[in-house]
Amino acid sequence: MGLFSRETSSTEPAAAVVKTEAEWREQLSPAEYQVLRQAGTERPFVGEYTDTKTVGVYHCRACGAELFKSETKFESHCGWPSFYAPEDAAVIEKVDTTLGMRRVEVVCAACHSHLGHVFEGEGYPTPTDLRYCINSISMTLEPAE
Repeated sequence: MGLFSRETSSTEPAAAVVKTEAEWREQLSPAEYQVLRQAGTERPFVGEYTDTKTVGVYHCRACGAELFKSETKFESHCGWPSFYAPEDAAVIEKVDTTLGMRRVEVVCAACHSHLGHVFEGEGYPTPTDLRYCINSISMTLEPAE
């Protein structure tokens, strides 16, 4: 059964990190807020992690939760960092029908901030056949020591 044949449960886990919109606006830059809290998208090919090959761990920029390991990052040439698998229970996938199409949104499981979208069946030579297309601005990279 493929990713797109699953429907999102009507009872998603509650966010562990909860802040008021005023607190999020104070913590995040306007661009970070627009992507993370308003489900925006940064322009392609401009994000700081689009082409990086640094070994380390990617964290949610809003709450610091661990999201992806660099070992799962691959070059998709789509304009945003791409990963084939998140860390266990790090993200929630939700059906997104905005823009007149059906996509699967990816949000941080800890704070429910928007990260990007996940796609399947595109033919990339990865172990999962999934592409987690994530906005650079929604993450920070902690380089390995």
